[in-house]
Amino acid sequence: MDIIRNFPAVSILLCLFAGIISSGLRARAAGILNMLLILTGIALNLCTLVYVIFTGEPYVYVMGKFPAPWGNEIRVGELEAFMAVFFCIIMLLSMMGGSLERKREIEDGKKNLYYIMVDLLLSSLLALVYTNDLFTAYVFVEINTISACGLIMIRQNGRTLEASIRYMIMSLLGSGLLLLGLCFLYDLTGHLLMSNIKEQVGMLAAQGTYHMPLIVALGLMSVGLAIKSALYPFHTWLPDAYGYSTLSSSAILSSLVSKGYIFLLLKIFYRVMGFEFVKESKVIHVLFVFGIMGMIMGSLNAILEDNIRRMIAFSSVAQIGYIFMGFGLGTTEGVIASIYHVVSHSASKALLFVAASGLTDASGGSCRYRDLTGAGFRNKLAGVAFTVGSLAMVGMPVFSGFISKLLFSQAAIGHAYKMLPTLIALAISTVLNAVYFMKTVIRIYTPAQDDPEMAPGRVIKMREQKQKSAALICFIILNLVLGLNSQPIIEMIRNGLGMFG
Repeated sequence: MDIIRNFPAVSILLCLFAGIISSGLRARAAGILNMLLILTGIALNLCTLVYVIFTGEPYVYVMGKFPAPWGNEIRVGELEAFMAVFFCIIMLLSMMGGSLERKREIEDGKKNLYYIMVDLLLSSLLALVYTNDLFTAYVFVEINTISACGLIMIRQNGRTLEASIRYMIMSLLGSGLLLLGLCFLYDLTGHLLMSNIKEQVGMLAAQGTYHMPLIVALGLMSVGLAIKSALYPFHTWLPDAYGYSTLSSSAILSSLVSKGYIFLLLKIFYRVMGFEFVKESKVIHVLFVFGIMGMIMGSLNAILEDNIRRMIAFSSVAQIGYIFMGFGLGTTEGVIASIYHVVSHSASKALLFVAASGLTDASGGSCRYRDLTGAGFRNKLAGVAFTVGSLAMVGMPVFSGFISKLLFSQAAIGHAYKMLPTLIALAISTVLNAVYFMKTVIRIYTPAQDDPEMAPGRVIKMREQKQKSAALICFIILNLVLGLNSQPIIEMIRNGLGMFG
């Protein structure tokens, strides 16, 4: 059984080596290797999850068997293993859903480069989930940034080049703040391992020394990762990046990339600074305010959009706001709600992008609302899938989003001064979600009229898009599982969070 302890490190290294190997392969071979890699990642991390649940304890894996401070460590608990499995599953379905678009929109000479970027991105996500070393986390944050930028700009249509430049500028700003905060902590504690830093921070806090520098370090790292996660108002790169990149890139970026940064921020709160110190700081109040602003402003921007993919992109701004609002509550229940919303949003947002692609395929490739009229009849599976994703985002019972909003509401109840703003923001945001998502659902199920200005539509059968259809069906099932069988997942998150500290 002890061999399973090696699986998290093996899954990270396999992704790195696959990226190197893919550089010398043809596009088809690189695609097959990428698919095998993701399936292997699911298997390895699922075994790790079962192992941790069976033993009931987290464990530390020392890379190269060298102890701190020379060696590097991986820390594996129930929450980390669960998130690694979930990230791999979403990556697999996103790649399946975007297979046709990759063939059509990416030049033949660049397709293997695309798979290299995906391999490196998956490696960075797994490393951010598992690493116990703060500087290693920073290195993989940069790998994540470069890979995501490559996924955006590989479809060179003008708008993606502009979006990738915007993304790089904002990401470098966030990375710079993160690195400054890391340098502050290293200067104060003399350590890079998260557990060692937390021990030193606890000693400094107990002595009452260097309180302000610790607050500054926490603030720099929090704001840096908030910028990289597209928290409002640092979201300006997001609509074009999600709206104009190729489908699998949009699904991966919206559902995974920002979630890796958010998970790292969670580790900083619990395993670097200590959650009690974070709660006492003013930083958490700032995140709460900007989270609520994002919930409202992201939804208002989505309502004003006439492009279905940009509408879904602006919806992500609102959903990121939910997550930071939950962190800002400063309670364990709020954090659990945020983690569950990370899972719920990842499953729903990738579903919406893949379903929207199916609807645009049935509408002459147009993303305009006018041309999408009746698209739900022309591509029945995509219409059903988009409706499921929309209901999940609105928060209808049976679907995953309902559980998220219920958990946020429960977490806010009884809070001294954040309860009322949270409940009001949830109510307003839910109404706004219903406006733009239900407007779209009504549009795709409105019978099309003869209009010479509309793009020509066509009927699409499931057998024409086998991989996309399979991905949509799996996404629908995943959303229903999260909505109907949420309690075991919530308990897993709660137990994992208990191991986390």
